Amino acid sequence: MENAGKGTDIISRKNMAKIFLDTNIFIDSIHRAPEKQIIETLEGCVVCASILSFHIYCYVFKIGIPNKTVALQKEKFTVIDLSGSILDKSLEGPTNDLEDNIQLHSAAEAGCEYFLTNDSKLLAMKFFGKTKLLATWPMTAN
Repeated sequence: MENAGKGTDIISRKNMAKIFLDTNIFIDSIHRAPEKQIIETLEGCVVCASILSFHIYCYVFKIGIPNKTVALQKEKFTVIDLSGSILDKSLEGPTNDLEDNIQLHSAAEAGCEYFLTNDSKLLAMKFFGKTKLLATWPMTAN
């Protein structure tokens, strides 16, 4: 892949870029080490995540709420709300995966320049509207 491992390198050179993190990258950025470096690498950028990513994170890791750690993690992101409009667009595509569509449409609605993911199916799209899809490390099979 042309952009494999280079997404954060490209973005880090562009201060104040608006970046959307797909759920896999979002979870890596707040939960797994050494991937926590993602947030540090994107310092100076506006880092966005879908409210759906918070839901998936808490569900997968069985995190009870209220949780001070999750509340503090939330402060690192611009959270994109899930609206009826985003859902309507997501039900139309562009993929056959509703969760992926919600992430893509959330990034587009927020006006993000970049969408970081390791999902090879999404990366094959290269762009969604004006949003450029980029891979970050480590590459994982999805």
